[in-house]
Amino acid sequence: MVTVLLAGGGTAGHTSPLLATADALRRLDPEVAITCLGTPRGLESTVVPAAGYPLELVPPVPLPRRLNGDLLRVPARLRATVRETLAVLDRVRPDVVVGYGGYVSVPAYLAARRRRLPIVVHEQNTVPGIANKLGARVARRVAVSCPGTPLRGAEQVGLPLRGMIAGLDRAARRAEARAAFGLDPEAPTLLVTGGSQGARRLNQQVSAASAALGAAGVQVLHVQGKHGGAEPAPPAPGAPPYVVLDYVDRMDLAYAAADLVLCRAGANSVTEAAAVGLPAVFVPLAVGNGEQYRNALPVVEAGGALLVRDAELTTEWVLAHVPALVTDADRLRTMGAAAAALIPRDADERLARLILQEAGR
Repeated sequence: MVTVLLAGGGTAGHTSPLLATADALRRLDPEVAITCLGTPRGLESTVVPAAGYPLELVPPVPLPRRLNGDLLRVPARLRATVRETLAVLDRVRPDVVVGYGGYVSVPAYLAARRRRLPIVVHEQNTVPGIANKLGARVARRVAVSCPGTPLRGAEQVGLPLRGMIAGLDRAARRAEARAAFGLDPEAPTLLVTGGSQGARRLNQQVSAASAALGAAGVQVLHVQGKHGGAEPAPPAPGAPPYVVLDYVDRMDLAYAAADLVLCRAGANSVTEAAAVGLPAVFVPLAVGNGEQYRNALPVVEAGGALLVRDAELTTEWVLAHVPALVTDADRLRTMGAAAAALIPRDADERLARLILQEAGR
């Protein structure tokens, strides 16, 4: 029996492809034993057990971007977490360790190397993070989502998508989806989601345009995330609804309900919207190493999305561009087809086969 350890967490950007891969592994080999490795503070602490997979937890080791006291404490913290990760490896006895980046992947890579276990890295973003730059130096296989990702030995497999997304037929599920969220079955529909980071300003700028969107006949499904900040005006009599939710666990239905999505440009957001043929307005988060801007570029250049810099996303911009776009069915159809043509929907099985190959060596 093959045993696989999947290490990743913190945000949906790491946990979603991890769970998609786990499901694909189970489909390809129902006897495979899968354990996930995460930290107590990440999203994985809830979503991994909910998906039915065992989860081992180790302390997070954040890597500060500035020279300060925290940076000086990293070596001791890392040594302690590597020791705990080694204990996990000795209990689980995996045949292969797979890392998706983030806090938990560095100790996983170091512990796996010490135990001489094969390592597989998957990088979601066009610009890799520190963890996967390190992992790629010791990995047997390096899988990436995007062409041109600068990691040694990179093989493009795409971004593993959850089954509910990869198999989504938006048109067939539209009526069900709009009913689920209390939306008008016919009105042009804008989906807004800021993601788990940096959502507040985006939420505020879009929700401030609520009255004008309603006057244009546009309804909104606004997933504001944990930072909140969306404060739409009460809808005028007869205006379509503006629905605000903190979280949605059925993003397939959110995508099916929408004609256009306005969102950040994390790898998951870009890939999922494009894969299901949903036209997008991407607003890259204005921090980090520029990976969100680069994630969005291929879809934008293909004609499947618009790109707006964070500082340029104002209420005035929303009013000037969104109502005309979301009510233009012909343009949306063209954009959706262009986006969908870019994205492979079988990346989960591609990565799972690669992992099983390494486990069998």
